[in-house]
Amino acid sequence: MIDLTGKVALVTGSSRGIGRACALKLAEAGADVIVNYVTSKAAATEVAERIEQMGRIAYVVKADVSEEDDVDCLMDFVRENIGQLDIIVSNAATGGFRPLLASNARHFQHTMSTNVLSLVHVVRGALPMLETSSGRGKVIAISSHGSHMALPMYGLIGGSKAALESVARHLTLEVGDRGVNVNVVKAGLVETDSTRKIPFADRMFAGRTDKSMMGERVLEAEDVANTVLFLASPMSDLVQGETITVDGGSAIHI
Repeated sequence: MIDLTGKVALVTGSSRGIGRACALKLAEAGADVIVNYVTSKAAATEVAERIEQMGRIAYVVKADVSEEDDVDCLMDFVRENIGQLDIIVSNAATGGFRPLLASNARHFQHTMSTNVLSLVHVVRGALPMLETSSGRGKVIAISSHGSHMALPMYGLIGGSKAALESVARHLTLEVGDRGVNVNVVKAGLVETDSTRKIPFADRMFAGRTDKSMMGERVLEAEDVANTVLFLASPMSDLVQGETITVDGGSAIHI
């Protein structure tokens, strides 16, 4: 059993979906959790209440991680009120579902700032705390299949996820020798508030069992969170700069 007692984790965008599942999973393993949100305060508060019911400490912090100033304020809060940060799950993402040809510079910049640059900003601000973590500091970014395959109306997000995976590898090169592991979890299709808005979502969800090799079992947010938990633990100390796919085998065949 993985025991994260005494650890503090930050999960960006953790009020809903995969981020919520990750926050709860880390708390179940013993970690105190910083629940980050931008607009969904009520949902973030509900996650924090669930964490506190487990006997852990939960901190609810509003911060737009696409904005460097917000990240700086978030890190100031952590240093001044907690004084410790051992695990980061970079989950917050945006981009909207539209054709690339209908996208403008503002769409592109916001998507890249939220989905890619936020990882750099958060790690830079947290590095002194990650370096002094008991054991190795752990950084896990959440990607998706759009990083390597074309999906309808997903060009901006998919392009940003491909960039995220590359940036994570290069970030590993810079911080790996400083006691920090950086890895990526590439999630298959999980039904969340966000993915329900993908064009042709009903068709994609209906076809999941045909693509997966898990019979009638479909991929859930908790399955992704289980891999995040492994990467957040000492069991993954020798896993560095990797992208681990969690999709029941869907992406290995046409």
